[in-house]
This record gives sequence, C-alpha cells and structure tokens, in this order.
Amino acid sequence: MKASDAEILIIPGYTNSGENHWQTRWQSKLKTARRVEQAEWSKPVREDWVRRVADEVNAAEKPVILVAHSLGVPTAIHAIPEFRKKVAGAFLVAPPEVTNPAIRPKHLMTFGPYPEDPLPFPSITIASRNDPFGSFEHAENIAVAWGSFLIDAGQSGHINAESGHGPWPEGTMVFTQFLSRL
Repeated sequence: MKASDAEILIIPGYTNSGENHWQTRWQSKLKTARRVEQAEWSKPVREDWVRRVADEVNAAEKPVILVAHSLGVPTAIHAIPEFRKKVAGAFLVAPPEVTNPAIRPKHLMTFGPYPEDPLPFPSITIASRNDPFGSFEHAENIAVAWGSFLIDAGQSGHINAESGHGPWPEGTMVFTQFLSRL
C-alpha cells in the first residue's frame, strides 16, 4: 500500500504533538495525513477522545492507517469496537503504562487497562527501554496480546521531540516498510 492509497490518522497523546514532534512533521509531509483533534489536550477524557478517533475512522473514504503516539495508543485501541470503516493497519509508538499508579498526571490512568484482544488489523508497536511513561516489558506484553510486531527502540526515551526524535528518520523508514507490506 502507498500512503496515497490510505487516510493516515495522526493520533497524538497527552498535550498534543508540538511542531517539532515527528507526528507533526509526518503530517506536513504526507498528503493524506490528518490529525485527530481533541477538544481538550491537557485534560483528556477517555470517552471523548475515543469517540473522536472512531468518528474520524468512520468518516474515512479510503482504508485507514492509525499512527498513534503515547496516550494516542490506548485511545486508538479503545476505539476499535466503534470502527465501521476499514482500518488497514496501526503504527503504535511509545504506549504508556496507563495502569501504573506512578503515572503522572494521575487522570491518565482512566485510559487503562488496555484491551488485550488480538487486533483485527496488522500493527507495529515501537517501544523504548527507558521510556519514563511505560516499561519495555509492559509494551512487550501488550504487543504479544495484540499480535503486534514489536520493535525495540533501545534507549530512546519517550520517542518524542524532547528525547531527540523530532525528524525520526528511523521511524520514517519503518513506517514506509510497514505500508509496503499492507
């Protein structure tokens, strides 16, 4: 599949993805990409966020590729039962450990736990070994449950602009390969 054959939904996490974040850069370069906008980025409400993702998927005119980062990952996963249109695949980056009582801010725990049913479409989960918002072991466990291909990003922090992943060329290469296999 080519990017032009799909609608690429960028699903940011808590507080949105800033101008230097790889999601924002990808959105500006991919003509068929659009961001799922949330009404409240700094005080997320699970039901509202999930509904927005489902609405965007259901409004699509082409197969959808989900590109979720951080809190966008559980949002996308919780929205799956509401999808009425075809999702061709999901690219899931830095899934937070939303059932961990140490997570801050605490209200992010309302996005947990993750459903552990196999995903109904191909997916890749990319996780870091030193992500302050989720352990690699947690990401590994949910990826196995989902039937998602897990990529070990090594010591990459939260895989965002703050951890040095603004342009993220390695992610672009993995995403391109993922698309080519769909």
